[in-house]
Amino acid sequence: MTPSPGEAWSAPFTTTPVAATVALPGSKSLTNRHLILAALSTSPSRLTGVLVSRDTDLMIEALSALGATFKRVKDDPTVLDVTPINLADCTGNITVDSGLAGTVMRFIPGVAAGTNATVVVDGDAQSYARPMGPVIDGLVQAGARITAEGQDPVTHLPLTVHGSGAAPGGRVTIDSGGSSQFISALLLVGATFRNGLDIVHTGDQTPSPEHIAMTIKVLTEAGVAVETPEPHRWVVTPGEVHAVDTAVEPDLSNAGPYLAAAVVTGGSVTVPYWPVETTQIGDRWRTVLPQFGARVTFTPVEGTNYGDLTVSGSLDAQGKPVITGAGELSDLAELTPTTAAIAMLADGPTHLTNIGHLRGHETDRLIALNAEATKLGATIEEGEDFLSFAGGYALQPAILESYADHRMATYGAIIGLVVEGTVVTDIATTAKTMPNFPTAWTELASAERQIRA
Repeated sequence: MTPSPGEAWSAPFTTTPVAATVALPGSKSLTNRHLILAALSTSPSRLTGVLVSRDTDLMIEALSALGATFKRVKDDPTVLDVTPINLADCTGNITVDSGLAGTVMRFIPGVAAGTNATVVVDGDAQSYARPMGPVIDGLVQAGARITAEGQDPVTHLPLTVHGSGAAPGGRVTIDSGGSSQFISALLLVGATFRNGLDIVHTGDQTPSPEHIAMTIKVLTEAGVAVETPEPHRWVVTPGEVHAVDTAVEPDLSNAGPYLAAAVVTGGSVTVPYWPVETTQIGDRWRTVLPQFGARVTFTPVEGTNYGDLTVSGSLDAQGKPVITGAGELSDLAELTPTTAAIAMLADGPTHLTNIGHLRGHETDRLIALNAEATKLGATIEEGEDFLSFAGGYALQPAILESYADHRMATYGAIIGLVVEGTVVTDIATTAKTMPNFPTAWTELASAERQIRA
C-alpha cells in the first residue's frame, strides 16, 4: 500500500546484506531542463525516459499554462511529444504552481518574461522561504519586469512576471552562491533575449558546478551557443533553440540511497544504464562511497555509452558491516543527506564541508540533519557551512521528520535499515522525484533481486 501524505512509515529493517539490481527513473534535473528547451524550441521534439514525479509534473503544467503542449506517446508516461510555446501569442493572466520545486520556481520566471502575459508564480507554503533574489535580480537587470507585493527588491515567492515580449538582455551580475540554479535559470533563457545574456557571478565560488555544466551541455545540444570566456562568466548568444529528440539519463543522485544500502548492510547493489560520461553530480558516488570502505566497479556495455555500476559493502569476521569514516568530503550539494546517513552509521569521523547553500533547499538541511541526529542519540557538530560526525555512534530508534524534503525522507530510510524501529514521517514526499520509493525500498529490504525505483 502506498503511504498517504503525512503518514508515519515504519522504515524497513534488515539484518541481511541487501543484494539487488535497481532500475532508476529518469533524472529530474535533466528532465526539467529538457522540458524547458523543448518548450522554447522552434520545432516539436520527443523526450524519452522522462521522470514522472511531482516536480516534473509541475514543470509540465507550468509550461502548458504558457502555451506548450505535451502528449504522452502510446500511453507511456515516460515518452513525451512536445509542441513548443509561441511566446508572442502567450497573453492574458496566468498562474503557475511551482510546488516546492526549485527548478520550476527559478526556471519559469525567465520563460514567462518573454511572453506577453501577466504570470503569477506561486508555490507551497514552504517555497516562500526558498531564496529567489539572485535570479529575479538577473532577469530585472536584463530588462524583465517582475514585482511582488511587499517586496522591493523581489527575493521570494509569490511573484508576478509582467511579460512584454523579448527583453533586451545584455550584461547581468549576480551572486549565485546560494544555488547553481540561479545561473542555470538565466542560461536556459539567455538565447530568447534580444542581445542574449552575459552572466557574471560575483561570489567566490558556485555550488554544484556539475549542474551548470549540465545546463550548458543541454543548451549546446539544442544549438544554443554558450561561451565561458573566464571563470564565473557565461555568455549566451541570442538565437533560436532547436531542441532534438532526447533520451533522459537515469537519476544518479537518486541512486544514492540504494547504493548506500549496500554500504550500510555489507551487501551489493547494481544500477544498470549508468552513463559512461555525464554531467550529473550523482556520478560522484563512484568516488564518495569508496571513502566509506565500499568497493565500486563499473562494467561498460559494449557498443553503448552506458554500463553497470555495482557498489559492494564489506563484512567483518562476525558478519557485521564495516563502514569506515570518510574523512573530509566537500561540496556534495544534494548528495549530502544520503552521505550524512552513512556517516551516522560509520565507525570513524566524517566531515562534510562547503555545504552552506543547503540551508536554502526544501528545508534548512543542516539544521534538519543535526536535529534528526540528536533524536537518534548522536551528537554532531553543525557550522555555518559544514557538518562533522565523530562516528561510532550507538543509535536509538526515533521518529524522524521528513520536513517535506525528499532527501530527508530517504535519509531516514537508510538509517532504518540498520536501526530497528525507525519511523519516517511523510515518506510520501519522496514522490517529488521517486514516486515508487516506499515500495521499492521495502522490496530492497525484503531481498527482492530486481527493483524498479
